[in-house]
Amino acid sequence: MAITTRPAAPAAPATASGPTAPPTPTTASTPSAASAASSGPAALRRTSPRIVLAAALLSFFVISLDGSVVNVALPAISHSLGGSMSGLQWVVDGYTLMFAALMLSAGALSDRIGANRAYAVGLGAFTLASGACGFAPSLGTLVGARMVQGAAAAIMVPTSLALIRQTYSDPGKRAKAIAIWTAAGAVAVAVGPVAGGALTDTLGWRSIFFLNLPVGVVGLTLLSRIPRSPRRAAPLDMVGQVSVVVALAGLTYAVIEGGRAGFGSSRIVGTLIVAAVALAVFLLAQSRREHPMVPLGLFRSRTVLVTTAAGFALNAVFYGVIFLFGLYFQQVRGESAVRAGAMFVPMCALIAVLNMVSVKLAGRYGPRVPMVIGQLIMGGGALLLLTVSADAPLAVPVLLLVPVGIGGGLAVPSLTAVLLESVEAEWAGTAAAVLNTCRQVGGCLAIAFFGALIADPTAFQHGLRTSLIISGAILTATAAATALLLPRSRPAKDA
Repeated sequence: MAITTRPAAPAAPATASGPTAPPTPTTASTPSAASAASSGPAALRRTSPRIVLAAALLSFFVISLDGSVVNVALPAISHSLGGSMSGLQWVVDGYTLMFAALMLSAGALSDRIGANRAYAVGLGAFTLASGACGFAPSLGTLVGARMVQGAAAAIMVPTSLALIRQTYSDPGKRAKAIAIWTAAGAVAVAVGPVAGGALTDTLGWRSIFFLNLPVGVVGLTLLSRIPRSPRRAAPLDMVGQVSVVVALAGLTYAVIEGGRAGFGSSRIVGTLIVAAVALAVFLLAQSRREHPMVPLGLFRSRTVLVTTAAGFALNAVFYGVIFLFGLYFQQVRGESAVRAGAMFVPMCALIAVLNMVSVKLAGRYGPRVPMVIGQLIMGGGALLLLTVSADAPLAVPVLLLVPVGIGGGLAVPSLTAVLLESVEAEWAGTAAAVLNTCRQVGGCLAIAFFGALIADPTAFQHGLRTSLIISGAILTATAAATALLLPRSRPAKDA
């Protein structure tokens, strides 16, 4: 299947999202989903746009919140349910893993059964899974419920955007609604650590999941006022979907459990072999299908390769650093959950502002400039954190975390726009889904690998430093690749 690419264009505000933001809005825009959106029924367009937007924002906010709110609650969960470091890693990674793996085919599901039906299924499953998380009697039950949450979230993200696209027929109003939708996710992720800490300290860690129950009820009530969406014949690639889940789950399991069992153990080696076979099956299936879930021709483009690698690295470092320092503040420094969450506020506070700065820099100097600068700043910030000791004044790690947020805020909007502008319009949704899957996988594997490095409490500082060195190294490498391999594009004022 031939996929043509075109030179990258400057970044556009509609795609701006911070490093912690959930998938870029266009992840929902598979070719068939986009067509359905543009030809939605008149009844759907007559529905009050505010109702549709409110339903989409409400659930998208809690999805984004649940991606970060759990980090600072991990010590409390460990105290309540027991379990090893690997078990705590699965509480975070179980959600992210299913979110990433199922996102690739969620758009096709939305097309087949209709966006509102898919959204209702996702929201209902997410709400029930949240209740199961809150009542979980064991760590294993909690991890299982978190995986269901992640699977439901993967359905809800593209379908919530599909409803917005169907409702707002005017491009200008639709762009504004999408910007609000994106901002809601960015705000949720930014306040997640603080909200998680406050709820954990006052009401207990279970309250962070019970909070989703009334939100789910309100969301389903709003959804009942929205007419049914059109259906389209969209093929589901079950072989590709199952194989990619097995590959990602196997790799994540091997990295997490390898820190405890040893990476040379027969169990870990066997898991890696299973993951490799599943990946081979996935690639073979994609190469032979008439309508593949991930057209392999995309990866013939240097722009796609560079941007997906950079997206992987940015999320790996951002989520990895939050995971590491969430534990550092509580387990090493003895801070409460709410104080630990508050330590991340300066890191996240400037992301929305820097999104717009990134757009302006791209318009003046071209998108490579904010992409390279952002990756270097985040990587440099990770290396600066090497100076943080177990007894350093708390102001030191709090301030040194800020460059990590600044770098992502600068790099991600331009990175996303460059990717979307490098492919033909009909493949924009698929390319964005690939990018955002790579970003989620980056965060998932970083938590798995960094957690393995700090699994021994007596070697926490050594594992922390090793993780930070790796973070700085991979972002330096992707920044160099961006500068050297990304095709040049003209600033917007000269285009």
